[in-house]
Amino acid sequence: MPAPTTAAPAALEIHESGDAALRVVATSGNPEADWATVHSLAGWLATAGVDGVHGAVPTYDSVLVEFDPYLTSARQVRAFVLLAMRQLDFTGATVREPRRFDVPVVYGGSYGPDLDRVAEQQGLDAADVIARHTEKTYVIRCLGAPAGSPMMDGPDFPFPVPRLKDPRLSVPAGAVSVAGRQAVIAPATAPGGWCVIGQTPLTVLDATREPLVPYVPGDELRFYAIPEKDFEDLAGKFLEARP
Repeated sequence: MPAPTTAAPAALEIHESGDAALRVVATSGNPEADWATVHSLAGWLATAGVDGVHGAVPTYDSVLVEFDPYLTSARQVRAFVLLAMRQLDFTGATVREPRRFDVPVVYGGSYGPDLDRVAEQQGLDAADVIARHTEKTYVIRCLGAPAGSPMMDGPDFPFPVPRLKDPRLSVPAGAVSVAGRQAVIAPATAPGGWCVIGQTPLTVLDATREPLVPYVPGDELRFYAIPEKDFEDLAGKFLEARP
């Protein structure tokens, strides 16, 4: 991998990623500050209308800036990134009020086949796992695969949650899963190796809507437990932000 540019601010590294992208990494050492930096940078690039730049995909501490090498160059895009950081230092990032989502979940049983596995691994009982999973307000850090999955910091468990030794070939849409120190909802049916502790009856992904999922990074989400008998009553309803 090429060495990072020496022209970047002290808390930022810029790496070439192939011929058509730069990977910009925030390196302050403060996870919240780094997350805010890369998402503010991605937002600036999305609205600045930089010729040749056609994508800025932020994650936890980095953003992949994609460009058309026939229209611009890595050197020019690097200059735009540095300009963006100076602009953000001068004006401050635009703070958007987060939307808030409440997600009903049936835990355990066929809806959460790994609940007991997670409880045993954590030295807790199943009720404690559910309590810890539902007591926290989660910030959606970034969108992942498949299909715009909301990637979040995980519950306050004693230990990271190991992934499954043998990933499942099919995890249903709405599966509520944990792995490592992260939590997620599966918007669509797909293979997966995370531990499934529950399932929401709500529809998260709608191919007929724009955008396909109702949340963006920075929005907040809370889970709450419902009995199995309520699953069918809520099935087919869409996940919507609180009024």
